[in-house]
Amino acid sequence: MFSKILIANRGEIALRVIRACREMGIRTVCVYSTADRDAAYLQLADEAICIGEGPAADSYLNIPRIIAAGEVSDVDAIHPGYGFLAENAHFAEVCRSCKIEFIGPPVSAMAAIGDKVACKRLARKAKVPTVPGSEGEVDDEDKAIQLCRKIGYPVIIKAAAGGGGRGMRVASNEVSLRAGFRQAQLEAEKAFKNSTVFIEKYIQYGRHVEVQVIADQHGNACHLWERDCTMQRRHQKLVEESPSPVLNQKTREELCASAVRLIKAAGYYNAGTVEYIVDEKNNFYLLEVNARIQVEHPVTEMVTGIDLIREQIRVAAGEKLSFTQKEIKQNGHAIEVRINAEDPARNFAPSPGVIEELRLPGGPGVRWDSHVYAGYRIPPNYDSMIGKLIVHRPTRAEAIATVKRALGEFHISPIKTTIPLQLQIMDNDQFLKGTVDTGFVERVLLAK
Repeated sequence: MFSKILIANRGEIALRVIRACREMGIRTVCVYSTADRDAAYLQLADEAICIGEGPAADSYLNIPRIIAAGEVSDVDAIHPGYGFLAENAHFAEVCRSCKIEFIGPPVSAMAAIGDKVACKRLARKAKVPTVPGSEGEVDDEDKAIQLCRKIGYPVIIKAAAGGGGRGMRVASNEVSLRAGFRQAQLEAEKAFKNSTVFIEKYIQYGRHVEVQVIADQHGNACHLWERDCTMQRRHQKLVEESPSPVLNQKTREELCASAVRLIKAAGYYNAGTVEYIVDEKNNFYLLEVNARIQVEHPVTEMVTGIDLIREQIRVAAGEKLSFTQKEIKQNGHAIEVRINAEDPARNFAPSPGVIEELRLPGGPGVRWDSHVYAGYRIPPNYDSMIGKLIVHRPTRAEAIATVKRALGEFHISPIKTTIPLQLQIMDNDQFLKGTVDTGFVERVLLAK
């Protein structure tokens, strides 16, 4: 087992990894930017090293500085968290070439599933359903138009590299296809230094369902069931829950089994997420694979009782999974709502600044994952998420009631947050019935 781990990230995921390491008796090193110099979790790490200025390019994305910090502090491994360099195959390769273990999948597996075009080819070989569309990349508008005439509108243009909704455009006709094609290419080039795009049939009124997977270096691979992440705004998740309120058990088992087939075909180990779109008839199709821990991993932890960060570390150290597939059960219902420092009343304008007052929710079944505190200054440099409220109760109805109660207890000022929108979601009849889709928030809730 590792004796010291460097955490190449910030915020709540850095704190989450620190906590897991402390319980395992592993020393931690936190790197931080000047914008995060007042982060309270730095005091919980055994060492803290400043690696640059606030902009991520000067700090959390600066590979030489992170590696130097790891070498100076003599760490055994680096945990990348999510975002930043978590899915950067070059970073993983550099870590291992410097004799520092990267807590994540092998570079070969990252290459196999990191590019969405290559991943779709692999999925077909593994008999995992994929959305009808281009066999590979589409490099010019004329080819795009010919393809779309064949598969029919609407279609979605997607960047082959990256994720997070960037480099994606929906087109309902040739006019919007031409505009969206160029925009997707430009956005993909800017975000990922890769302008490659591909095209798929757009599944209208679909649900976003993903499967948590984990595998070790001894050939063992398991799924930890599914999470439903349908409630989104601009492809950014707002609410995640498990189990999905719409899947029947047969579809659930087929979906999860297909995810295991795919990661085995990729030679994948460590934690990952296989994402799907599910249509109104419960047909499911592969979207992509995220080769890292997800923001919403606590949802899975609550229903399975498995500490995913601990298991990630064990797998990276060469140990076998501590469970078998038959031992993993779904118990109760878990819901996570993301709390962002944004103002829904002003088109989700960022709301950075100092948190002057903070009252947190509690009580049975409530978990709060966050790094913020009263007096904390939210920097403008990074993602606006300030915390995650996770609830675990015996039934979905009870979980929703607890989320509402907990959100009502929450008080934060003077910054604005997405709590009003989350309360609106929890009160919505269609959400309560489970009859929503990925476009529901923008089409219904935000259209009023």
